[in-house]
Amino acid sequence: MIRIALAVALLAAPAYASESKKQSCKYQGQVMAAVQQARLDRVKQEDVEQVILDSDPEWPAAYSNAIPQLTSHVYAMKRRDLKETNLGALFEQQCLQNWDQIQAMQKQLKSN
Repeated sequence: MIRIALAVALLAAPAYASESKKQSCKYQGQVMAAVQQARLDRVKQEDVEQVILDSDPEWPAAYSNAIPQLTSHVYAMKRRDLKETNLGALFEQQCLQNWDQIQAMQKQLKSN
């Protein structure tokens, strides 16, 4: 899960300039929760991104870049496991815990 959190954080990198740590991680958790809910609602994998975008999500547009990556991860999981876990809250928590590492990776990518 940490690998996915880092990937999403890097995908959403443009939004970080104007978002606080807490707000950015909240948005990332919301994106993950939306993908999880789409899976639980039996939305076809190829339709997930459009269904979520059509719902007019509250997060900044840059965070939507992570939807395809998260969709692949969530749809690889069994639905019964998804019913027992709040991936949005877990994702937000991991983002907060790994914030410094994420920021260091972003700086490294920008300098290359």
